[in-house]
Amino acid sequence: MERPVYLCATAGIPALGPSGASAHVRGVATALGATLVTPRLADHRGIHAQIGVPVIPCGVAGWPSWLSAWEEEREIYTARRCTHPALGLRPTLLWERYTLFSDAGWKAARHSKARWILEVNAPLVEERARFESLAQRALAEHWERRILGAAGAEGEVVAVSRWLVDWLGGMGIKARLLSNGVSRHVGNREAARRALGFADDDFVVGFLGSMKPWHGVEALPGVVEQIPGAVGLCVGDGPVKLEHPRVRTVGQVNEARAADLVAAMDVGLAPYRSDAPPWFCPLKILAYRAQGTPVVATDTGDCALVTGTGGSVVSRVEDLVEAAAQWRGRRCTPHVRGWDEVVEEALRR
Repeated sequence: MERPVYLCATAGIPALGPSGASAHVRGVATALGATLVTPRLADHRGIHAQIGVPVIPCGVAGWPSWLSAWEEEREIYTARRCTHPALGLRPTLLWERYTLFSDAGWKAARHSKARWILEVNAPLVEERARFESLAQRALAEHWERRILGAAGAEGEVVAVSRWLVDWLGGMGIKARLLSNGVSRHVGNREAARRALGFADDDFVVGFLGSMKPWHGVEALPGVVEQIPGAVGLCVGDGPVKLEHPRVRTVGQVNEARAADLVAAMDVGLAPYRSDAPPWFCPLKILAYRAQGTPVVATDTGDCALVTGTGGSVVSRVEDLVEAAAQWRGRRCTPHVRGWDEVVEEALRR
């Protein structure tokens, strides 16, 4: 009998959190039918979802404030709290989301002799140094080489983008491309547009996701301003705040509500800036495509690969307006890459 365990030892990705990373964890764990082992159910952002599989929250290691320069050690201890609960489940399959300072999956897989799949979503040393803080870079690089090398030798490595497959290959680690998935909620376009008060002839240009600077959401008001009859709909939250009389921001919503709001859009923007990291697999594009909402994206990372025939990809942010206007009155055939497909693809040897 298969006993799958999904391990995410990152305290910043709580099981019921609002981020795309948390949605990814829930999607894979649910599709696997796995018990999810992770430090936290939720954090200061609250509970934003439900999950249909058991979750074992292992807690975050305590750490005195005067040791802030050694915060990375706290992450090591937090991750190791997940090892024993994962082993206690006697897994035959252990799927782990790559966490910078975690050897929990490696240890649990080695002791249980479970099949170990390490899912790589970013080059975590580079990502941490670029977007957060990294007090001990040499230590982090040591952990990155150690864990990725172990997964390449003793387990299987999957990566969510072509850039990551190439990056891993440069370290001598063979990885399979495994693009992200999306929930299978079917949005109610007409009801959502009525509830939002949009007229039948309003051209709704939308954005879904965290409103971080490199996501390029600040382009939305400019696109709306230059297209006659256009209104903006922003679904998400983050440090970038939009102020425009024809742009409505509805904040963070659950996945079912997001599906309705994406279905209400006439075009979904993925206007990533030129300084966006090249290693991500854009969940927002998968969400747009699932509802048949045409995508207009900049050519960053795997945007073109994921968009396919479901929209337009432009080389410059300045070209978003013309590309969006060309989709007025048109829809695309919904294309859903569910998390069940992601899991089936990964388990195929």
